Amino acid sequence: MDQSTLCPRFEKGMQLLSKRWTVLIIYQLLSGPKRFGTIESSIPISGRLLSERLKDLESEGIVNRHIYPEIPVRIEYSLTEKGFALEPIIRDMEQWCKQWIELEEETTVR
Repeated sequence: MDQSTLCPRFEKGMQLLSKRWTVLIIYQLLSGPKRFGTIESSIPISGRLLSERLKDLESEGIVNRHIYPEIPVRIEYSLTEKGFALEPIIRDMEQWCKQWIELEEETTVR
């Protein structure tokens, strides 16, 4: 593959995925559609930042926002085909972390 077409695409992909919380949001959606509050409570992120990241992912075609015509309105977020294509990468990262990342022991106050 021509390096000149690979590098800009790779760079754009890395810029998107390296934004804080983006991969964790995608990870949460791998298990199926979720409402905003469910995503917000599963990771330590502010509502404003979560909204911004979801809009970014939606504009890139990774996340789909579905509005149900109910009262009150229900909105769910799910991964598109493009979003689910990231699953092998995220699962490989998960396995790498399990094998190589050590967590610091939590110190208990006595």
